[in-house]
Amino acid sequence: MRRMLAAVVLTILMSGCASTGGPMSTPSTPASPSPSASAPGDVPEARWAAILADLAARGVATDDVQLVSARQVTWNDGSLGCPQPGQSYTQAVVDGMQVVVSAAGKQYDYRFGASDHPRLCVRAAGVRGIRVR
Repeated sequence: MRRMLAAVVLTILMSGCASTGGPMSTPSTPASPSPSASAPGDVPEARWAAILADLAARGVATDDVQLVSARQVTWNDGSLGCPQPGQSYTQAVVDGMQVVVSAAGKQYDYRFGASDHPRLCVRAAGVRGIRVR
């Protein structure tokens, strides 16, 4: 009986780890392009500054960064919708934001949780899913 109970509990716990990491709800707030000089109205100043700093650290020119979209999202786990193979994530809802920008002819998909520290989500070539940088 104890083994059966332990097996049931283990099954329940393991099923919670099988999340795809996608958003639970995605209220969308599309935004029109905006210059990089100041944060677009839909993106908090601290988050915009963090995006620009991350792009600059990657060697991307930040003189003409355009906002493609910004939306508030409730992610269903700590991967912020960008799970990496072999990684474990907090199994709790995380209120956050997805901000997609365009710079130097390329789009960059940034994810935020509760902090103003962005995660850049990049699709890996030849691999299904998303890789976080």
